[in-house]
Amino acid sequence: MPSASAPAAPGRQSAGTPHAKQPPAAERVYTHVKDAVLQRRYEGGMLLTEGELAEAVGVSRTPVREALLRLEVEGLIKLYPKKGALVLPVSAQEIADVVETRLLVEEYAAAKAVPASEALLDELAEHLRTMRERSAAGDLAAVSVADRCFHAALVRNTGNQILDRLYEQLRDRQLRMGVAVMHAHPDRIAKNVTEHAEILEALRTGDAEAATAAVHRHVSWVRNLAQGDAR
Repeated sequence: MPSASAPAAPGRQSAGTPHAKQPPAAERVYTHVKDAVLQRRYEGGMLLTEGELAEAVGVSRTPVREALLRLEVEGLIKLYPKKGALVLPVSAQEIADVVETRLLVEEYAAAKAVPASEALLDELAEHLRTMRERSAAGDLAAVSVADRCFHAALVRNTGNQILDRLYEQLRDRQLRMGVAVMHAHPDRIAKNVTEHAEILEALRTGDAEAATAAVHRHVSWVRNLAQGDAR
């Protein structure tokens, strides 16, 4: 069985460093496991035990149980009494559902963004720069975060707080899917960056139809790859 102690335990201080107050134990376990799942250090199908997690984070088993219950509610793990917590793999249905929701929200956001403000264009350009830099460094988790921030900025720009909150609920699934797909299809990383550049250029030129079409092509590719249609 794979060990759950691979990721480094958070919160360790080097000698001579001023002591900073740590978050509650359950919160540290929650963050440790969630980050590891989203970044695929704990992959789908891996069984985590309370003892391994308690040792990895440096806490007792009680806060581990509390954190795992919270993660189960979020749909990242499945608890099995006396056995441990199974990291749930990303299913084809989950991918399809996320993509469908993203298309509904993001195509609307792209159309509404035209004419785009300089502030929005600058923010999108900064996320795109980060994607390029992290891609060159091979940091797929950071690429996925910058990718997600790019799209979240578009949605936030609508000024619709309900849509913004709805989109925020997709965050963890988007990050996890983004890293998983980039690992499975490394050739898509460069294409991913190019497609973001196309979205930005359409917004910069004030072409709402081109921006919406670019968003549709870009978001749909995740579903296409999940269905075996790599294009």
